[in-house]
Amino acid sequence: MADLSAFPITTRWPAKNPDMIQLYSLQTPNGVKVSVALEELGLAYEPHYISFAANEQKSPEFESLNPNGRIPAIIDPNGPDGKPIGLFESGAILLYLAEKTGKLIPADAAGRYETIQWVFFQMAGIGPMFGQFGHFHKFAADKVANNSYPVERYRDESKRLLGVLEDRLKGRQWIMGDLYTIADITTFTWVRGADIFYGGREVLEYAKFPAVSDWLERCIARPASARGLNIPVKPE
Repeated sequence: MADLSAFPITTRWPAKNPDMIQLYSLQTPNGVKVSVALEELGLAYEPHYISFAANEQKSPEFESLNPNGRIPAIIDPNGPDGKPIGLFESGAILLYLAEKTGKLIPADAAGRYETIQWVFFQMAGIGPMFGQFGHFHKFAADKVANNSYPVERYRDESKRLLGVLEDRLKGRQWIMGDLYTIADITTFTWVRGADIFYGGREVLEYAKFPAVSDWLERCIARPASARGLNIPVKPE
């Protein structure tokens, strides 16, 4: 049985099965990326619910694994050279899992780097811009009621990014063509999230991006997505 005692986070969220990947997350656009990927890859994992309401992501135990205090994070008891490894940042975790298994990423070098660039496109563009749009559109609407600039700025940039994605997906089943990859996982969870979490479908005019809309439906319809999008479950 793996020894995870070197990771203080396990004192607050003990591993029932330390031989499994330990996932510390929540059902947010960033959080579900990893659970969806784990489901796609068929890797055994144990999810731990990190409560934002209780500010658990800022606890000393959680920050011992991710000093930035953000979900998701993982511990893989079977990391490089067979040693446990802790990782944070969803993009880094997805790349690690893809390379660990040889799945969800092209085998050839050119395809691999092309996939990584689209992962970075989400990390640097869609995630931050959609997040800011959602913040001002939904959560801080009262604070900007007399100033339309923040909502308009992030709305327009989000729509521009959707346009980039639309052009990429025209005539393609997935971002990398016929191969479903971590680029799809990291991106569709945010496109879905802007609708589900922020109520942004109409404001961002998803109807004007038919290739994106069709691709989003295909991503959500995958059995692994149906499972992963609902993990971790909030404890009763």
